[in-house]
Amino acid sequence: MALHFTSEQRLDDVLEREFTLGEIPGILWTPASAPAPLVLLGHPPLGLHKMYPRLVARARHAAADGFAAATIELPGSGDRPRWAAADQARADLRRAMEAGEPVSEEIIDALILPLVDKAVPEWQAALDALLSLPEIGGPVGYSGGVISIGVRLAVVEPRIVAAGLFAGSFVPRAMFEEARQVTIPLHVLLQWDDEGNDRQAALDLFDAFGSKEKTLNANMGGHTGVPQYAGDAAAQFFTRHLK
Repeated sequence: MALHFTSEQRLDDVLEREFTLGEIPGILWTPASAPAPLVLLGHPPLGLHKMYPRLVARARHAAADGFAAATIELPGSGDRPRWAAADQARADLRRAMEAGEPVSEEIIDALILPLVDKAVPEWQAALDALLSLPEIGGPVGYSGGVISIGVRLAVVEPRIVAAGLFAGSFVPRAMFEEARQVTIPLHVLLQWDDEGNDRQAALDLFDAFGSKEKTLNANMGGHTGVPQYAGDAAAQFFTRHLK
């Protein structure tokens, strides 16, 4: 798939460019120093427009550390064509949570596994295109969620040498076996009181990772209450492994 830039603007010392990769929208942020290592910014399937304030803040933080950052729209999200199966899975999830019922493994599987299967090859295609740009060098890191997408990428994509994962999404049981195959350095961020996260499942997933170097940074508070020093610790992790 060919990458085409569709717009650009300068944010202080960061160049922000929107692009399309085939039918997939994305955004690339590059610092003044080039070529720069690349951090892929994962995010939940809420749409790039809705996630933009948080994504651009993360990208500018990465640029201040000398990294380029990029993200793409997930399947069925934002301006991409609707995906009936994903919409149904999200509706089933909302119904269970609003009723105060446990979220079944069937709902989690239907919500996450098809998304991982579709999204990971798209991330790899984006990586192919981005690494061909003169302003992007290696190595590459992955930062964020959906955590199962990060797990799959860590297993199948050798160009990713370190991952900072957000433990804030449901994890299918099948992903635990994949987690045992992960060997790259990991930094996992867990909000202890995350209202939408199964804390024990997040701890079990961390225990399953096969990496010799893995760090769990757990903090009190809800999903959006990540303290600044936790973000700084994640930044130091990437500085250690990408420079």
